[in-house]
Amino acid sequence: MTEEIHDNVPSRQRKRFPGISSRAYEHPADRSALVALRKLTGFDTVFKALSGLLPERSLRLLFLSDSVRVSEAQFAHLHTMLLDACYVLDLAKVPAMYVTQDPRPNAMCIGLDEPIIVVTTGLVELLDEEEMRAVVGHEVGHALSGHSVYRTILLFLTGLALKVAWIPLGNVAIMAIVTALREWFRKSELSADRAGLLVGQDLKASMRGLMKIAGGNHLHEMNVDAFLEQAEEYEAGGDLRDSVLKILNVLPRTHPFTTVRAAELKKWAESRDHQRIMDGHYPRRDADKDTSVADSFRESASHYADTVRTSKDPLLKLVGDLAGGAGDLGGKLRDRFTGGTAGPKTPPNGEAAEGQA
Repeated sequence: MTEEIHDNVPSRQRKRFPGISSRAYEHPADRSALVALRKLTGFDTVFKALSGLLPERSLRLLFLSDSVRVSEAQFAHLHTMLLDACYVLDLAKVPAMYVTQDPRPNAMCIGLDEPIIVVTTGLVELLDEEEMRAVVGHEVGHALSGHSVYRTILLFLTGLALKVAWIPLGNVAIMAIVTALREWFRKSELSADRAGLLVGQDLKASMRGLMKIAGGNHLHEMNVDAFLEQAEEYEAGGDLRDSVLKILNVLPRTHPFTTVRAAELKKWAESRDHQRIMDGHYPRRDADKDTSVADSFRESASHYADTVRTSKDPLLKLVGDLAGGAGDLGGKLRDRFTGGTAGPKTPPNGEAAEGQA
């Protein structure tokens, strides 16, 4: 790393993670969704074609000409945060960063050969310094994980699908890939949230930032505990009909719902995995080449099994019951959809069944 980065580390002492691999903070669902995406019929062909056709130089020129490039001379506080985030996560090449005029709070990391970080003026104006530090760390986490390539393809394919929507079946194949990309990207956001926490090392700031993205700059009107209770209510509430509606609501989104992100991040912050990283025990990127794909599959499968087992969502609870060998499939489906509870069955003659009171 350069002396410039060392000179710009803030006075508040935070730990640094030399040689850290993105595997240290990547959510198991992120890796498994990416594996599923790569197995999608036609994805490899589309990926290879777009890698050579996407106008990345045009994209860079667009931001260079119509946005403000972060540097020591422009948005210097963001420049310091960027250098610091790269220092903490040991990212040797600092990505270019731009601020673009848009009142909607947003940030993204795009680019094929080299990642570009873009933040909107709405986000810069909304967040305080520590909240913004977590966001910058979030985007640097995307860069370290190599997420920018797939994000760029998602942006391009989303626009292409709109252009060919008038052709009968013309966008069916494209939308299949877009849907799979969105599913992966939602999971990748959970990974990047973890990277943001490793950079900022302030869970409260990360929580505040997510709350502001959800409810605006009204922290005096919000409460972290109440916000997290919303996530619990969202996960557990309703019946199977609500579970289906949740799926339909999230499909068009590139990001998970904000309360869900907050709950996931808090859970990870309190986990042994996070504590081990903070203690300096984490996978190094120089060992990435030796990583077993089978181990990644097993970890992802274990994560999903734990999710199904512990989830309060009605649909996942039903899946867990059925996987555990529970009987009466028809009755369970009926009761979950109607919100009812199956009572004791009465024989046709109206008498109590044998063995029942």
